[in-house]
Amino acid sequence: MYDERHVLVIFPHPDDEAYGVSGTIAGQIAKGTPVTYACLTLGEMGRNVGNPPIATRESLREIRKRELFEAAESMGLEDLRMLGYRDKTLEFLDDGVLKQLVLNLIDELNPSVVISFYPEHGVHPDHDATSAAVRDALAEIDSTKRPRFWGIAITKDDPEIEYSVKPFINQKISTIKAHDSQFGTMFREYEKRYLAGEQEVSERLENERFHVYSFDDE
Repeated sequence: MYDERHVLVIFPHPDDEAYGVSGTIAGQIAKGTPVTYACLTLGEMGRNVGNPPIATRESLREIRKRELFEAAESMGLEDLRMLGYRDKTLEFLDDGVLKQLVLNLIDELNPSVVISFYPEHGVHPDHDATSAAVRDALAEIDSTKRPRFWGIAITKDDPEIEYSVKPFINQKISTIKAHDSQFGTMFREYEKRYLAGEQEVSERLENERFHVYSFDDE
């Protein structure tokens, strides 16, 4: 795991951090690195309300907010920012709103790396709106001062960065389980396979992978 000055994580929904970044967050915090997680919405329009249902459309927002707090606690994260945008509306915000939000966070925190989804490979409109805002904000920063941009890509292969987070696997599992309304029964079965030693599941959980975004002036 790399040495960083400050790690800024920006995702649109609670649980976006769970599978792909929670080991990195826990590991960086264990090293004493400041980590900030900016979560743009509370995922209140999520299709999953638990199986069996533990929420309704009316109650899902507060449940996911509580789950996000629990996930942050599992990772040891103290700087959690809930930005309060409405789920499934990020692509419709006025031009520049999210980009300015990202620029403000970078100006405040001076991170050495920003982690989000990789532009155009996030599958979900909120994912792509978030990654586009990160890309556009970083593009405005002089290349000599620009933080690195690591992206999680759902539809892109061959990530440039991959490392083990096995020392933090218990925190990662706790983080995933905190998002019970979204992962619930599915992850309980997945965890059984992990504890049984299935290689494919172990490889997935114990390693985290990122694509490095390259800008035209680099």
